[in-house]
Amino acid sequence: MSERKMVHKITHVTVRDVRFPTSLEQHGSDAMHTDPDYSTAYVVVHTDSGLQGFGFTFTLGKGTEIGEVQSGGAEGEHSPERSVGPVGESGGQGLTTIKDQMLKEGYPAYTTSCAWIGYSDEQLKQLCTDALKSGWTKFKVKVGADLEDDTRRCRLIRQMIGPDKTLMIDANQRWDVSEAIGWVSSLAEFKPLWIEEPTCPDDILGHAAISKALAPLGIGVATGEQCQNRVMFKQFLQASALQFVQIDSCRLGSVNENLAVLLMAHKFKVPVCPHAGGVGLCELVQHLILFDYICVSGSLSNRMCEYVDHLHEHFTSPVVIHDAHYMPPKDPGYSCEMLESSVKKHQYPEGDVWKQHKNN
Repeated sequence: MSERKMVHKITHVTVRDVRFPTSLEQHGSDAMHTDPDYSTAYVVVHTDSGLQGFGFTFTLGKGTEIGEVQSGGAEGEHSPERSVGPVGESGGQGLTTIKDQMLKEGYPAYTTSCAWIGYSDEQLKQLCTDALKSGWTKFKVKVGADLEDDTRRCRLIRQMIGPDKTLMIDANQRWDVSEAIGWVSSLAEFKPLWIEEPTCPDDILGHAAISKALAPLGIGVATGEQCQNRVMFKQFLQASALQFVQIDSCRLGSVNENLAVLLMAHKFKVPVCPHAGGVGLCELVQHLILFDYICVSGSLSNRMCEYVDHLHEHFTSPVVIHDAHYMPPKDPGYSCEMLESSVKKHQYPEGDVWKQHKNN
């Protein structure tokens, strides 16, 4: 006698505008986004059996409105909406087989929490000190607003972390091609592993020119968090326009699109170092880096995943970091579900956080 398969009928879908006032402490600030409020369009799929599916897309700026975004160059772009992508996968993408090394050691991570734009020298020193004590060996610095200030902060952080730790710099699309080459060359003394998003994310040949110019300095180009499909990544790889692939769990359309990029990166022998942070990106991308290591690359050489230590407390299955490594998640699913209490509190504009913010 064959078993009957349970059919779940979708009854309705709810979409909620969830925003976090991260601009109050300049979390996520950089040369292009000086006061972002991390926000997400949070979707719940309801069924007649009570089973639910969860998904979201992380956005950046003053909420989830589609603001004016100029194109055609690295300068002049506005902050209201800079990271819109398809809603994340919901359902069971749980990994069932994990290698012993991954279970014991985890996947190496790097932190951007040490050097947001606007932090004082004392704050930077304290953040670096705390990170080093927690086992961090890879650090990213936001640059691009002022060369003199970038030089001072990079020197300070390099002195704090020492010569053996990895340093990366991130311009968040601030420059044109020639400006990027000149600016990064001026920071070469601090030996950054890469410059991230040096120019407009659509300028593939521009990235190729930057990559070629910086290669003699031993500095690679990392980009991809704004690439919306596998075709752009194909062209970046074919043009040798990047040396580190940065997939984004929300920017690319679904898990399948991300997997296609992982496979192409492996073919071109370019390491994948995903973009994360924000609202839930760390929770999502942990599944993709495990898949890359276990099923595609089988290597941790030059591989790491970004991590930012905020907003994880709003998820039912928050990411686990141990000794600067992502630990394999033990809960089933794609880690999309947010705590209902957090959603209600931060829902815009009727949530308590935003009512209080408006009154102040």
